[in-house]
Amino acid sequence: MFYHAMLIKYAEIAIKGKNRYVFEDALVREITRTLKPLEGEYTVKKESGRIFVFCPEEYDYEETVEALKRVFGIVEFCPVAVYADQGIEKLCEDAVSYMTEVHPGYSGSFKVITRRALKTYPVPSMEVNAEVGGAVLQAFPDAHVDVHEPELELHIEIRDKIYIYSQSIKGPGGMPIGTAGKAMVLLSGGIDSPVAAYMIAKRGVEIEAIYFHAPPYTSERAKQKVVDLAKIVARYCGRIRLHVVNFTDIQLYIYEKCPHEELTIIMRRYMMRLAEHFARKDDCQGLVTGESIGQVASQTMKSLAATNDVCTMPVYRPVIAFDKQEIVEMSWKIGTFDTSILPYEDCCTIFVAKHPVTKPNINVIRGSETKLAEKIDELMAEAIKTTEVIDIRG
Repeated sequence: MFYHAMLIKYAEIAIKGKNRYVFEDALVREITRTLKPLEGEYTVKKESGRIFVFCPEEYDYEETVEALKRVFGIVEFCPVAVYADQGIEKLCEDAVSYMTEVHPGYSGSFKVITRRALKTYPVPSMEVNAEVGGAVLQAFPDAHVDVHEPELELHIEIRDKIYIYSQSIKGPGGMPIGTAGKAMVLLSGGIDSPVAAYMIAKRGVEIEAIYFHAPPYTSERAKQKVVDLAKIVARYCGRIRLHVVNFTDIQLYIYEKCPHEELTIIMRRYMMRLAEHFARKDDCQGLVTGESIGQVASQTMKSLAATNDVCTMPVYRPVIAFDKQEIVEMSWKIGTFDTSILPYEDCCTIFVAKHPVTKPNINVIRGSETKLAEKIDELMAEAIKTTEVIDIRG
């Protein structure tokens, strides 16, 4: 394989001051975890303010690139060719060899940028730039130097060996998983909540998930759809513990006792109560939903306030200001869209009221919930007792 390593670049981590090493170590850990299932032994190292992934002698380049594109914290990464240090003349030959392999017949503008991490190297950076630039011009007579706005930047890093690269591949950005605590995501089978899960994980948050299942009104295929969505999101964040709560009896009891126009709000309130129970049990610091202002009746400002009323933990809504098209585009990007649109109903859509209240009065809602006092605690306890936990790894 022509490329021997990948140079990892990050952004926010660089401004973390004295805690920077904590985030760098977390990024190294996440890269190592993501590459572990691939064939061959990869080595991830921090070297003089850089992170390098050293690849096996034989490896699948495309597979490696796709894996690194899923590691939060990586802003971009560069495939690197590594050469032995045998002096400036050999360095020039190696640079021409690199250009011939990666940019055959190149005829545009370029600039050579040298970084001497090995300060004992006898040739100054500016001289390396000039020598390598001259060799490239000689080998590629149709190319020309432009130090201000080059079409191609040829980077040379001088360490114990010579590192040459000229291409950058975009990563997902964000922060490494596990650097910002843990949260519980209310995961449905729709388009919005997997996107919310991805976005909160991108900020370094480790995630768990909870799904409300309502057999026989929702099928096993609806449950499997949510499991499949969790698997896709777990490819980015490594692991998700999915809590599958049997919500049927609670929903039927609410349906029987409460005004139908309040069904959605009251069901959401009990979902949030259950989600918070498991969040506290699993040391989460908040809840996450895929709600967007005004998208449906249960997502008006007053409806969201009524939902929040039962929570003591913070509720994070990463897509709160997105319109539907923006959420759809993000779901395409992360690979969840095709699964999200499979025609298996979740419990919210099955029990939706014909004319749901859009401006609920919290005191009225609380009053309606008093009608549930006889059995609701028992039903909640049973739902908690019978919850299935599925360990999903990416």
